[in-house]
Amino acid sequence: MKLLRKTPLFVAGVVLIATLLLGLIAPPLQPVVPAQPVASESGSAASGDIVTPLPEPPALPAAKVALGERLFKEPRLSRDNSLACASCHRLEAGGVDHRPVSIGVGGAVGNINAPTVFNSALQFAQFWDGRAATLEEQAAGPVHNPVEMASNWEQVIAKLSADEGYRQAFAALYPDGITAANIVDAIATFERTLITPNARFDRFLRGEQEALTALELKGWQRFRELGCASCHQGRLLGGNMFQKFGVLRDYFSGRPITAADLGRYNVTRREEDRHVFKVPSLRNVALTAPYFHDASAADLPQAVAVMGRHQLGRDLSHEDIEAIVAFLHTLTGEWRGKPLQ
Repeated sequence: MKLLRKTPLFVAGVVLIATLLLGLIAPPLQPVVPAQPVASESGSAASGDIVTPLPEPPALPAAKVALGERLFKEPRLSRDNSLACASCHRLEAGGVDHRPVSIGVGGAVGNINAPTVFNSALQFAQFWDGRAATLEEQAAGPVHNPVEMASNWEQVIAKLSADEGYRQAFAALYPDGITAANIVDAIATFERTLITPNARFDRFLRGEQEALTALELKGWQRFRELGCASCHQGRLLGGNMFQKFGVLRDYFSGRPITAADLGRYNVTRREEDRHVFKVPSLRNVALTAPYFHDASAADLPQAVAVMGRHQLGRDLSHEDIEAIVAFLHTLTGEWRGKPLQ
C-alpha cells in the first residue's frame, strides 16, 4: 500500500474534516460577556461594585418643607419645651450631637448613639435596629420615648394649637389642621430634603479622576479589595442591609451586654438577629464621631481598625487604615449648596 502524499490539497482537506467534526462534538465558543451586578432600588449591588453619586434633594412643596423644618427645630415637641429633633440631630454638625449617647428631657440618658439625620430618607429602614420602616414612623418615636422628648401627641397638639402661626400654616396645607399624622408628615417632608450630594467622591464617580488624591484612590481600592464594600455598598455606602456586629470575631465578649447591644433582636426576638444592626451609611462619616451604636470608637482610624478586626477578620496595617480613612474623608457632601462641616 502506498503512503498518501501530503500535498497542500490533502492537508487542507484534513483540516476541513477536523473542523467539521469538532463543530459537531462541541458548540462554537461564544464571546465572554462580564456578568453585570444587579442593582436594588437603593442603588446597591450584589457585588458591592455599583456605587452611584448621591442625587440632588427632591423638589418638594416649599411651604410643607418650611413647616417641617420649623417643627424639626421646635422644642415644644418635648414635655418641658427643652428638646427638639435638632437638639440631637444638629444640622450644623453633620446631623449628630457628637455625644456617646444623647441627653433627653430632665437629663435622662439615652442608651444608644444617635445616628445622623442626613440622607436618612435614602435608607431602607430607620434606627440602628431598623424598627421604623418610614421617616414618619421614626419621627413619632422620640416624642413618646421617656428618655428623649417624654411627651405625647395630646400635649404636643395642644401646645402647637395655641400658636396662631402654626394654626395658619397647618390649615393652609392640611384640611384637618394640626394632627399627629400631619406633624410627622411635615417633619418627614423636611427630612427628605436632607440629601448631601456633590462630595468629592461623587465628582470622582462622575468622571473627575483628579477629584481624589493618590492616597484617597488607594483607600477606595483597598476598601473594595479588603471586603468593606460587601456591606457598605450602594450610593450611601451602607444603609441598605442588616449585618451582625462581629462576623468573624466576637465584638461583645468580655463585656456586659446592654439592651442596645442586642440590636435587631429587640425587634424580632429571633436568635439569629442578636447583635445584628443596620449597616450605617458612610456618607459624611468624617463628621459624625463617635462611631458605632455604643460610641466605642472615638475617631475614624479606631473605627476602621475595629471593622477590620471584627468584620473582616484582619488586623489592618497602618498603611491600609491611613488610606481608607483618607478615602472616607472624600464622602463629605454639601447641603443647601455649602459643604457640611
